[in-house]
Amino acid sequence: MEIKVNYLDNLRLEAKFDDFTVISDQPIRYKGDGSAPGPFDYFLASSAMCAAYFVKVYCNARNIPTENIRLSQNNIVDPENRYKQIFKIQVELPEDLSAKDREGILRSIERCTVKKVVQTGPEFQIETVENLDEDAQALLMAEPEEGASTWIEGKDLPLEQTIANMTGLFEALGMKVEIASWRNIVPHVWSLHIRDAASPMCFTNGKGATKESALCSALGEFIERLSCNFFYNDQFFGEEIAGSAFVHYPNEEWFQPGPNDALPEGILDDHCRAIYDPDGELGGSNLIDTNSGKVERGIVALPYVRQSDGVTVYFPSNLIENLFLSNGMSAGNTLPEAQVQCLSEIFERAVKREILEQELTLPDVPMAVLEKYPDILEGVEALEAQGFPVLVKDASLGGRFPVMCVTLMNPKTGGVFASFGAHPSFEVALERSLTELMQGRSFEGLNDFLPPTFNSLAVSEPNNFVEHFIDSSGVVSWRFFSSKADVEFVEWDFSGTNDEEAAGLFGILEELGLEAYMAVHEDLGAPVCRILVPGYSEVYPVEDLVWDNTNKALLFREDILHLHELSDERLAELLERLEETQIDDHEDIITLIGIEFDENTVWGQLTILELKLLINLALGQHEEALDRVQMFLQFNDNTVERGLFYQAVNAVLEIALDDELELDDYLYNFTRMFGEQTMQSVVGSVNGEVRFHGLTPTNMQLEGLEKHQRLIESYKKLHAARAARAGVAV
Repeated sequence: MEIKVNYLDNLRLEAKFDDFTVISDQPIRYKGDGSAPGPFDYFLASSAMCAAYFVKVYCNARNIPTENIRLSQNNIVDPENRYKQIFKIQVELPEDLSAKDREGILRSIERCTVKKVVQTGPEFQIETVENLDEDAQALLMAEPEEGASTWIEGKDLPLEQTIANMTGLFEALGMKVEIASWRNIVPHVWSLHIRDAASPMCFTNGKGATKESALCSALGEFIERLSCNFFYNDQFFGEEIAGSAFVHYPNEEWFQPGPNDALPEGILDDHCRAIYDPDGELGGSNLIDTNSGKVERGIVALPYVRQSDGVTVYFPSNLIENLFLSNGMSAGNTLPEAQVQCLSEIFERAVKREILEQELTLPDVPMAVLEKYPDILEGVEALEAQGFPVLVKDASLGGRFPVMCVTLMNPKTGGVFASFGAHPSFEVALERSLTELMQGRSFEGLNDFLPPTFNSLAVSEPNNFVEHFIDSSGVVSWRFFSSKADVEFVEWDFSGTNDEEAAGLFGILEELGLEAYMAVHEDLGAPVCRILVPGYSEVYPVEDLVWDNTNKALLFREDILHLHELSDERLAELLERLEETQIDDHEDIITLIGIEFDENTVWGQLTILELKLLINLALGQHEEALDRVQMFLQFNDNTVERGLFYQAVNAVLEIALDDELELDDYLYNFTRMFGEQTMQSVVGSVNGEVRFHGLTPTNMQLEGLEKHQRLIESYKKLHAARAARAGVAV
């Protein structure tokens, strides 16, 4: 994690990281102002709070209340060496707690991350740089040993060279990529989380049988998502980029909708139009992109090559963003390597969907076959030893597809997790299924999955597949666990060179009567491909283009960002549009308008329901405001402070709407209950003197929205690199 420190007045310091700011000071006796804890005080507090966190996790998993658990830490300093200290952590537990849980809580404290880092002994490397912001040294692993050369199946270069090449791409972009966490809780199963140090919203996860292969996986995914703009899906690029020569890529084309909002000539082909506009409901306005929001520029579309005949077809950026998410994109050392990975993932998701929605029962992989892969078997046995039954299944549907499945059952919660992996190699597909299962997860994280069901509608409804796609948290049918398989086991093998494997996978699509369209991005220095298979590789339903398109943001973005400046008339119009579009009241404003607010602010927690409520208050619509504040309090998952504010608003509105009640009669005790400052804000909100309490003013220039500004700065690095490579002025 990158922590930037700024000097404030006197001895005060400001440390900024992610969305947080920490202030430190020194005691008055050390010439400070005593306005905040000192840096060493934060260090001491971190280990105590880390220990308390692990106690809380243990108790939450076992429904043990923590109200009567207390924890403290004292540091005992050696009088002859003040750097030699004992951290004594003491925990007070209720008398009725079982001996087993007492021991469990003590063991949980032993897991404290701060404690483990201190005990291991961190290494400090101190150096000067020309410019902190331009120092793009990737914050990754140490340099590999000279001459090290590790080859794995499916890679056209050794892992060490792959890591070096991809790290060099980040340096060229001026982007710091850091490792946020590693996990290796099962033998031969590694995973990690990496992110852009300056813009942590840009992150990926990697998995593999070794730490090097997991890092390659994470770096490759990071590059593919940069190249395909996936990190910036649904996000507003800002007015500067929206008005530049190109918004997404230099080879993009813009099309104006035809008469009566007809789809313009030049976008999509007949095959795609039959899939995406079967009933003639799709209009040109549905395809305006969210990122620029430039309705007057029209529809921005990107060139894809139809694989059956090499013809270029233009796909609206909006369509890709709304339907495909990250499905069908991959980076590689070579284009064929990227194509194999990309097509493998497409088959993995499509076959998984078919199996789940049709409630198919898959055949077990015989032990004699599993024993051919001892490392994979060791990982499976390690999970079994932890009390998690594991099913290893052939998901090839009779040898038709290169897909495997590893399913974990959790007897503690009754939940299950079906993990799928795909690759032309049986072994690699099986390994990916296992590593995907544990990617970024602790054993406690395996408690979060849903139990199976015999409810076929719950399994087959579209949103269930979306949940499976995002984090595999969707529901699985009990029929999946029948001992009577619907297909026979096949020890399949689609492997060959990457060129041969790519051709074979394209051939499977052709046999299915499907058309594939491919874009290749090499503007960042690595081959990345994105493949679309209309009618097969979409994640969201096609109907979303008309009924739940992300460009609904364009109806609201400008007015919401200028909320404090709107007249009563425009506020009323905004409220009417929010009502007419029938968007879920519980959707957050971040999702609605594609702006990344700091989640620790009121903006970051704001839902459509609360926005409507604040507009009602600003317009003096007390009856409507009362209805909404009561709904808010019933379903509130906002902060305690915000909840108390609306409790007070509810009470004051009740008085305002009752002719027999006077606020002055209650104000004294309301103030004692909620505090003077809160009551001033509440009364001001109800009488119209305070508008949009807690929402700091901003605008279309995104003033004060540091988190989104960091995201835009990240995208500007890509934009500048593409412009320079294409020789385009921006």
